[in-house]
Amino acid sequence: MFSWHAITNLASFSVITPVALVITLWLWLGHAWRLSVWWLGLFTAGMAIVVVSKITFIGWGIGYRDYDFTGFSGHVVRATAIAPVLLYLISQRAAPTLRNLAVVTGYGFAVLIAISRVVVRAHSPSESIMGWVLGAIISAWMIYLLHHTPAIRIRHWLISLLLACLLWLSYLYATPTPTQRWITQVALYLSGHDRPYIRVTWQLAPKSWRGTKPSDTEI
Repeated sequence: MFSWHAITNLASFSVITPVALVITLWLWLGHAWRLSVWWLGLFTAGMAIVVVSKITFIGWGIGYRDYDFTGFSGHVVRATAIAPVLLYLISQRAAPTLRNLAVVTGYGFAVLIAISRVVVRAHSPSESIMGWVLGAIISAWMIYLLHHTPAIRIRHWLISLLLACLLWLSYLYATPTPTQRWITQVALYLSGHDRPYIRVTWQLAPKSWRGTKPSDTEI
């Protein structure tokens, strides 16, 4: 049965981050060491921007209230950064039309993740849109670098097997990573507040605040 929660979980930290590691391994085994460093740098920088945007709101209430923006959606950034790059690598030796279709499919998957984050009420439309834009910058930059580099030679069956195993194991057995809780703790420590700013009032949470909800475990 179709479920927006199942769709959104595909881009959770514990499920899709291993794919980023597979891309790194793919580049490394293909002797594209410089590209592997570029990929790690771009992806890490993107996730750092996500974390900083969340910390600034939780700790100091810095955001854009008119558009209900309190921070980039980490799910959307990850999906938009990873999926197009992975599909480009898989199809890099295919005809240009097929390769372009693969990349567009990756961006389409990220659009679906962005919609799901709004539907499950985890993010506002602006947070999902901006997350998609940030992730698209990362993936487009990486694809540009890959496009101007000779096709990376490696046994596709090995990468496919590793990717399938990681996705299957992470989706079935991985528990949600409490990244949102960690970010909240860091924000409170840095700001010196004992309560976070919350979206509902754009003010500090009530004194009865007792921590993040169990559903708010991942960024």
